[in-house]
Amino acid sequence: MIHHIVQFALRQRFLILMLALLVFVAGTLSFQQMPVDAYPDLSPPLVEVITQWPGHAAEEVERLVTLPIELQMNGVPHMVFMRSISLYGLSDVIMTFEDSTDNYFARQVVFERLSTANLPPNVTGSLAPLSSPSNLVYRYVI
Repeated sequence: MIHHIVQFALRQRFLILMLALLVFVAGTLSFQQMPVDAYPDLSPPLVEVITQWPGHAAEEVERLVTLPIELQMNGVPHMVFMRSISLYGLSDVIMTFEDSTDNYFARQVVFERLSTANLPPNVTGSLAPLSSPSNLVYRYVI
């Protein structure tokens, strides 16, 4: 079988050279359009809402801060799931979105809904900086 392939390649040199040139040109064009990242982000987009309410127990923070934020964020477009944690004086709500969702779109929708959340006086939520879970790994490794 290999003998016949080699014979065909030797007899049809022009065809083989044109095929090799076509593969080379296609590879060069593909390489130029390929996005190259030093550290590719494989995680889905996420938005993190951090709210501080110093001096209050975790149960109070859960009931008066975390739950109103979660209720306000229900129904955000393209959201896959939402997690939250309430600690002493701190509320952290993390929303994960579909892979195709734009980070800035997700942050804008969450920011708009956050402004209408019913929170106690002098408590304002803020969005964490735009980052991904991969950045946490890099921070602790480096």
